[in-house]
Amino acid sequence: MSRVSSLSSPFLLGFDEIERVLDRVGKAADGYPPYNIERIPRDGNSPERLRITLAVAGFTRDQLDISLEESQLVIRGRQLDDKSRQYVHRGIAARQFQRIFVLADGMQVLGADLKNGLLSIDLARPQPERIVKSIAINECD
Repeated sequence: MSRVSSLSSPFLLGFDEIERVLDRVGKAADGYPPYNIERIPRDGNSPERLRITLAVAGFTRDQLDISLEESQLVIRGRQLDDKSRQYVHRGIAARQFQRIFVLADGMQVLGADLKNGLLSIDLARPQPERIVKSIAINECD
């Protein structure tokens, strides 16, 4: 059974990659770690920014990794179990995670900060250039 694409309109040409990205994002439904995304308005000459904040309590800077892989921002956290400890009750597990955010073309990662168990990553969204181009029409005989 074939699936009807929401981007199958004859007026939407070349959007196959976007459809694949939407499918990939839809499958990443794990809710750990929780996160916020906030919009930071322009300030003077700086462009509008987005800030992703992840709750990573218990992780040190060395246990976190942020990378850009093609058009994806990938955040990984790796904690190892401390085998020398003996727990009477263990409600906080050493846990690994991977959180992926798909970035639009032109998005830039400005930096990341870890403070009080919150990992904040700032992204810049540069203003797209308005392009108007006239296309010449050739006359064929």
